[in-house]
Amino acid sequence: MLVNTAGTQEIAAAKAGMDAKTARKYRRLGQVPSELPPAPRWRNRADAFVEVWEEVCELLKVSAGLEAKTVFEYLQRRYAGQFEDGQLRTLQRRIKTWRATEGPAKEVFFAQQHPPGRLGASDFTHMEELGVTLQGRAFRT
Repeated sequence: MLVNTAGTQEIAAAKAGMDAKTARKYRRLGQVPSELPPAPRWRNRADAFVEVWEEVCELLKVSAGLEAKTVFEYLQRRYAGQFEDGQLRTLQRRIKTWRATEGPAKEVFFAQQHPPGRLGASDFTHMEELGVTLQGRAFRT
């Protein structure tokens, strides 16, 4: 509809809040996004780590700081020939998901910044017994 009133497809796409390439795709298909079938979401390969996953979880529970690459190298040594170098990224994703869902809780830390001169801090300590003087006269608080 906007193409007829906006003038060019690029302007119409911008008004619709999408990229011009996306608008061309929908015009070529003759359908709006809600009419298109959902893209398939299935695994293309069988999970290579299903047989050793419990062992990986135990390793991570014992030492939460282990990196996925270290675990992968351990698996390659223990199960020689079963895991190829290209499967490292898959294990990294699985471990990342495990840490987010079942791993140890992360420490919460709120960094504080105190720019000089913005805030004055005082602990209201009384130090009369120190005998502080200013130009030879006793300083009274």
